[in-house]
Amino acid sequence: MSTRSILSCGLRGLRMLMLLAPLTVAAREVPPPADHVDADGPYVFTTATGLEAQWVCNDRVVRRTLPARSAGTVVAPECGYAHPLTVQPAQPPAAARLPAVPRIVALSDIHGQYGLLVTLLRAHHVIDAADRWSLGDATLVVAGDVFDRGPQVTEAFWLLYSLQEQAREAGGAVHFVLGNHETLVLYDDLRYINPKYLRSAALLGRSYPALYGADSTLGQWLRTRPALLQIGDTLFLHGGIAPENLDLVRDMATTNATYQASLGLPRDQVKAAPDSARLFDGKTSPIWYRGYFDGRMDTDQVAALLAALDLTRIVVGHTSMPHVSSFHGDRIIAIDSSIKDGENGELLFIENGVLSRGLLDGSRVPLAEGTFAEDD
Repeated sequence: MSTRSILSCGLRGLRMLMLLAPLTVAAREVPPPADHVDADGPYVFTTATGLEAQWVCNDRVVRRTLPARSAGTVVAPECGYAHPLTVQPAQPPAAARLPAVPRIVALSDIHGQYGLLVTLLRAHHVIDAADRWSLGDATLVVAGDVFDRGPQVTEAFWLLYSLQEQAREAGGAVHFVLGNHETLVLYDDLRYINPKYLRSAALLGRSYPALYGADSTLGQWLRTRPALLQIGDTLFLHGGIAPENLDLVRDMATTNATYQASLGLPRDQVKAAPDSARLFDGKTSPIWYRGYFDGRMDTDQVAALLAALDLTRIVVGHTSMPHVSSFHGDRIIAIDSSIKDGENGELLFIENGVLSRGLLDGSRVPLAEGTFAEDD
């Protein structure tokens, strides 16, 4: 046997030993609850007589009963989200295939870093000093993962919820696309939760997923958000499309409806059901796929995938990068710029087909050339 053959056998044997060896790294566990909650809320629920808003303020529960109005119910701030809210009646799911627009701004993976989100959006005049929409008829896309890790998840959700209505009134649009952490939390996988929210849930007398149940305003809103969103020739989603899943894009309405119907169902159920199992596969599903960055697909394969779907580019979050980055000749744009770390973040701009990234100081620069960054 040649030296090369012996070496090859040795490497295969080493790989097999590594696969068969017991895991030495303990699985992540749900953290213990925090000892105190300074401010959280509101959580708004539909009741038999109207609405009830609930907060946790300095470890004390505050509840307020409100009428449900067809034109929207105003919820004045108590603690947590600092701005008045207008809670709208539940809306049907929005269309997920939309015509091209001249200007799109996109980001992803906020993970509870509300302060950094506000700083970034203000720096690029997406919102004004009062945190209201100021981008006119432009479009903002957030490609998933508001939940988990950071300490201001509730505030981030309410900002996006409010901006959506404000943008609509200005002739623009705000789109939130579901990420894997939205599904994780809603089927009660709380391994990544900020401990603050476990204490909030206990004080409010619900499980944390139940704070986003179908009877809550934010829960209803999440259950109408798409997992796949196409605007013109650009597809936005959290993870990516694997080559074997092209049909999920071609029948986008069914894909989105299945995700929406599955939110809040038990994990084992959605992972086993014939109509949803593919959508929750941790390696290949649209909310988990990393194949554009880990060597599973080369540039020719990516080009063929986009051609088959009649797309110019796919914009994804999920895989953390130091910058908004271009891969495979601008065909794949990675927009998870590690906002979750709470230190920095960037925006993607698509303006009449021209791509750039916006930095935290308000400046604009070309996209970074992508290199794979290890993600947790």
